[in-house]
Amino acid sequence: MTNTTQVPTGTPVRAVQAPIVVKYCLYARKSTESEERQVLSIDSQIKEMLQLAEREGLEIVAMKRESHSAKETGQRPIFNEMVDEVKVGKYNGILTWAPDRISRNAGDLGKIVDLMDAGVLQEIRTYSQRFSNNPNEKFLLMILGSQAKLENDNRGINVKRGIRTRCEMGLWPTVPPTGYLTQKNMEKKCQLIVDPARGPIVRKMFEKMAYEHWSGRKIYHWLKFELNFKTVGNKNLSRGNIFRILQTSFYYGVFEYPKKSGNWYTGKHEPLITKELFELVQVQLKRDNITRQSHEFAFTKLMVCGKCDSCISAEEKYKPRKDGTTVRHVYYGCGRSKDHHCKGNKYLREEELVGQLLGIIDQIDLNVLGIEMKFKDELKRHNKFQRTVLGLSNPAVEHEDIDLKTYAKYILKEGTNEEKRELMGCFKTKLKITEGVVTVG
Repeated sequence: MTNTTQVPTGTPVRAVQAPIVVKYCLYARKSTESEERQVLSIDSQIKEMLQLAEREGLEIVAMKRESHSAKETGQRPIFNEMVDEVKVGKYNGILTWAPDRISRNAGDLGKIVDLMDAGVLQEIRTYSQRFSNNPNEKFLLMILGSQAKLENDNRGINVKRGIRTRCEMGLWPTVPPTGYLTQKNMEKKCQLIVDPARGPIVRKMFEKMAYEHWSGRKIYHWLKFELNFKTVGNKNLSRGNIFRILQTSFYYGVFEYPKKSGNWYTGKHEPLITKELFELVQVQLKRDNITRQSHEFAFTKLMVCGKCDSCISAEEKYKPRKDGTTVRHVYYGCGRSKDHHCKGNKYLREEELVGQLLGIIDQIDLNVLGIEMKFKDELKRHNKFQRTVLGLSNPAVEHEDIDLKTYAKYILKEGTNEEKRELMGCFKTKLKITEGVVTVG
C-alpha cells in the first residue's frame, strides 16, 4: 500500500528553482606599476587561486594570463577576449586575485558591471572577497575599482611632479645622453658625470662638424670604421642618432623638458662644449639641410648597390666649356652606407642610367594602378589645357589607347625629377647597379 500526501485544495504550488551553476575563468594579470612590485607574480596568483578553487569546489573552465597595463580602456586583448566569451556563455564567473587585476579604469570596470546587470556574469571571486549580481556587492566592486583608478591618477601626478622637481634642481630626468654616465656616489645620486671614454669623442664630433665642416655621413664612417665607437649598450651610433646629438643643447649645459614644452633648465652637469661651438654646429647643419633639399636627384635611394646593398647616391659635376659656359652632369654610384669600403663604386651618368632603364623597362613589374592614376591625372590636366587655352571642345585622347609602359618611358626621358621619382616608386621590381650596369634584382 502506497502512502500519498495530498495537498489541500486551494494551496498554491511553487516550483523550486535550481541553483545557478557558476563556471569560472581564472584571470591573472601581471602588475606593471612600479609601486606594486610586491604584488604576486602571474604564476603565484594562479597557484593561490587554484588552491582556493579546490578548497571551495569551484569549477574552472578557462585560464587566462595577461601582462598589459589596466590603466587605459580597451587596450588589453586577453581581457577583451574574456568579456566576449562571457557574453556568449562560455562561463559566467571570474576568479582573480583582487578587483584591481580586472580593471584600473572606468571603461573596463563599466563593461564588467554591465555584464552583471545583463545576468550573463553571475559572480566575481577574489582571494578574500565575493561579488555577486546584487546592488550592494556591485556597488562595492565599483568603489574598489574607482579606488584603483584614483591611485593610478595620483601616481601619475606624483611622478610628473618628481620629474619637474629634478629638472628644477638641474638634474637630467631620463637615461643619460651619449657621453655621460650616472653618478654612482650616493651623496650625488642622479647627477651625471662625463663618460671618460665617450665624452671626448662626442666633443670632437661637434668640433669636426663646426670647424672642419664634416658631414653627418663622414662623422658616421669615422666613428664606425676608424674608432669602432660603441654606446654604453654596445651599439653603433646611427646617422640619425648623430644628428640628434649634434642638435642637443644639453651638451653645453641647458636642456628643455619635455621637448617642445618651452620649459628650459640649467643643468648641474659639466658641459662638454661651449654654447658658441653648439651654435656653429647648428649653422652648419642648417646649411647642409638646405644643400640636400636643393639637390633632389631623380634616382637616389630608389636603387641599391649590387655588391653591398647600400642605397645608390648621386653627385653633380660642372665642366667648363671652351665658349665660357658650363655643363652639368649627374653621376650615380654606391652610397657606401652599409660598407664604407665597397668596391662597386663605378659611377654612372644619369643619361646612361636612363638609357639602361629604357632598355629593361619590359622586364620591370609595375604597379599598374599607381601608374594609371598618375597617367589619368596628367591626361585630365592635358585635356583641361586643350579646352581652356586652345579652345578644343572634344579632346580626342582616351587613356585606354595608351600603353602604360610607353607612358613610363616618356616620363624617364622627358619627366621632371619629381615625376621620375614618383614613377620609380611604382616599380615593384628591385633594381640594382653593379659596376655601372643596371640589373633587375
